[in-house]
Amino acid sequence: MMIYPAIDLINGQCVRLYKGQFESKTVYNSDPRDVAKSYYDAGAQWLHLVDLDGAKNPQHRQSQIIGDIVRGAGLKIQTGGGIRNRDDAVQLFDLGVARIIIGSLAVNNPELTASLFHEFGAEKICLALDVVPDDNGLFRVAVSGWQETSAQELTAVIDHYSHHGVQHLLCTDIARDGTMAGCNIALYQTLKRKFPMLNIMASGGVHTLDNLRELKQAGIDGAVIGKALYEGAFTLQEALSC
Repeated sequence: MMIYPAIDLINGQCVRLYKGQFESKTVYNSDPRDVAKSYYDAGAQWLHLVDLDGAKNPQHRQSQIIGDIVRGAGLKIQTGGGIRNRDDAVQLFDLGVARIIIGSLAVNNPELTASLFHEFGAEKICLALDVVPDDNGLFRVAVSGWQETSAQELTAVIDHYSHHGVQHLLCTDIARDGTMAGCNIALYQTLKRKFPMLNIMASGGVHTLDNLRELKQAGIDGAVIGKALYEGAFTLQEALSC
């Protein structure tokens, strides 16, 4: 299982949100470049980098910082936040990122998203479907930096992109994100059974090494870890070792 330490960026700073709420922001470090380098020094191979300013408004994308991290950290970078068109994707690839994360666009413009899979290749794109449960227990996909919940149901969206070769799926249970309340193991197990061909990354709620062991035992391919590292619940070295 691959460990993806996470950096969320707002105004050039490392932050974490609580359940995706921008008004519930905690700033952990003022220089994400140093944090990224520390993750490399600890043995990480990948960095999960989310531009929350870009997610709210693509015109506010933090390209300079993203480029600095790509060039200076020594890590492979998967990044997203505010990718609304082909030019946005090309800009990030030109910065040197290894993989882009497409979320809202996959719901709002499936035709364009499918064309990106075919143009750049499935290895270069991570489908990010961040979800909230509805009153019937179905998971609906959130969009626009988690500010809106669409009518699209999680597995239906995955089914659609299965026909376009999707390989990497990141799924965040927004109700768990930033809470350190544990992962939604049942959700990820269901996804792995239904879509065994996908490389599934879990995100939201990781706060113990046992959480990581449970994900690995469930056959999940990756785990994104943010707040637990900032809060010192465990070290990145411990996460990589377990």
